[in-house]
Amino acid sequence: MTLLPAPLNCLFTEPTPSTLWTRHPQSRARIKFNIRPQQPHNDLPPGSSQDGDLKAPTESISRDLPSQGPRGLNLLPPARLQAHLNMRAHLRPRQRRRRLLIKKMPAAAAIPANSSAGTFVRPALRALDGHWVSLHQSQEERKRVMREACAKYWASSSRRAVTPRHVSRIFVEDRHRVLYCEVPKAGCSNWKRVLMVLAGLASSTADIQHNTVHYGGALKRLDAFDRQGILHRLSTYTKMLFVREPFERLVSAFRDKFEHPNSYYHPVFGKAILARYRANASREALRTGAGVRFPEFVQYLLDVHRPVGMDIHWDHVSRLCSPCLIDYDFVGKFESMEDDANFFLSLIRAPRNLTFPRFKDRHAQEARTTARIARRYFAQLSALQRQRAYDFYYMDYLMFNYSKPFADLY
Repeated sequence: MTLLPAPLNCLFTEPTPSTLWTRHPQSRARIKFNIRPQQPHNDLPPGSSQDGDLKAPTESISRDLPSQGPRGLNLLPPARLQAHLNMRAHLRPRQRRRRLLIKKMPAAAAIPANSSAGTFVRPALRALDGHWVSLHQSQEERKRVMREACAKYWASSSRRAVTPRHVSRIFVEDRHRVLYCEVPKAGCSNWKRVLMVLAGLASSTADIQHNTVHYGGALKRLDAFDRQGILHRLSTYTKMLFVREPFERLVSAFRDKFEHPNSYYHPVFGKAILARYRANASREALRTGAGVRFPEFVQYLLDVHRPVGMDIHWDHVSRLCSPCLIDYDFVGKFESMEDDANFFLSLIRAPRNLTFPRFKDRHAQEARTTARIARRYFAQLSALQRQRAYDFYYMDYLMFNYSKPFADLY
């Protein structure tokens, strides 16, 4: 029996009953059951009627309901959930592989009444262990914190339209129906490798070189599709992003781009930074742009009249991925990358031999940027500069529930 996507209030304009015909997976006999859409609520996903000029074609969706419906929606009632679990054992392997991730949770857990985001479960039928429950609860808490921050500071976002600019950092993997928003310095190179393996473009993440990941053009961005393609994927694919503690991410970007030879960041950013913020800069420094110091870099970052624009490696996550406009189903953290990444791969039914790679993509001889290393760099700044840097990344700290990195910050 085909599982109907939920909730139906995303598909119908009025809560009127309808009938759906399907076929039993073995006997092929036609089966009829009634559908009663839920009452509409205000937590509409991108592409719904509140998103302005980007409205999903509801008439075509309600006419031809796919077997793989929108992800991140409401849970099944307990009775239907148990009946569905009993039925799953009879589904053919091919049907199980193509089945939408079922949004459900242990029966004892509470379901928020106004939640527009569903709950993931590993599709395999097995007992839930404590580690799985902990990862599941962590996801619910992260999404709750993110939604509350958006509701407080971006109250009008539900009425804004999704534009190609909002999805320009989102990469598409169609085989497993995944959308990944790239956050540089938060594991993005290895996540792109994983997407390429999922897409069948490589057999192993270890086989993919850095330049192939970033400059090969193997993965499509969501803004490469037309409006209908963007809306379809936003409403039916699993949307995920990975974030990192903002100060650590900033220091990681500085170490990567300014402490090593770089044919782009030195002449484009380095020369402008040195010319503006270093008194009596040498001709050699002004010619090459090499040797930028961390306090000079932070001066550039905090300058409202900065001499050169922002870059994705230190831009806000809230601006790169528009989490107040796009309802992400999964929010991972760099600090718990191994658990979060492999949990996500199990949720999308990735091949079991595919795990998230942990090798360092660039400057492998150097230690990864940690909280201790980040504090060493920020110790070069004044208390006022640290406060202003915290204010600069305040929304990222708030939305992703990172604590203040220094005790004297307010």
